[in-house]
Amino acid sequence: MPEEAAGRRRGRDETEEERADRRWGELIQEVRVAQTGVQILFGFLLTVVFQPKYEHLSHTNQVIYIVTVVLGASATGALIGPVSLHRLVSGRRVKPQAVRWASRLTFVGLVLLLATMASALLLVLRVATHGGFVPWLVATVVAWYLLCWFALPLWTRHHHTSR
Repeated sequence: MPEEAAGRRRGRDETEEERADRRWGELIQEVRVAQTGVQILFGFLLTVVFQPKYEHLSHTNQVIYIVTVVLGASATGALIGPVSLHRLVSGRRVKPQAVRWASRLTFVGLVLLLATMASALLLVLRVATHGGFVPWLVATVVAWYLLCWFALPLWTRHHHTSR
């Protein structure tokens, strides 16, 4: 009995355009989750400079804050980029290429989001505790993010993708 009849067939029977449509829908769902988080974080970051305590931050903490805001702005741009890309190329019959570029922008956005969160955590913990353990704690959280966001997905892809 052929594999198709036995239900063991791998992959999908879809055209390049159908695949692009499916991948675009999946990508947009993923971006919605990341966009919401980065936009909320970025919004809160923008308010810090207007708080009275900001003036009393050390120069180092003010630099960390500025770097965090720039990283947050960059992550926001990268994660909103796929929406703009889709809008500007819609109807031009380039969806497969647009999906590839949108996927790249999303990946860059995730890396920038990771850096933003690490930088924000560093700033908050430096201000809140003044402890020497802060860099170690931030490094542990970053390692956790790397494991959850990149290592586990890459391991899964490597071990469960048909050759």
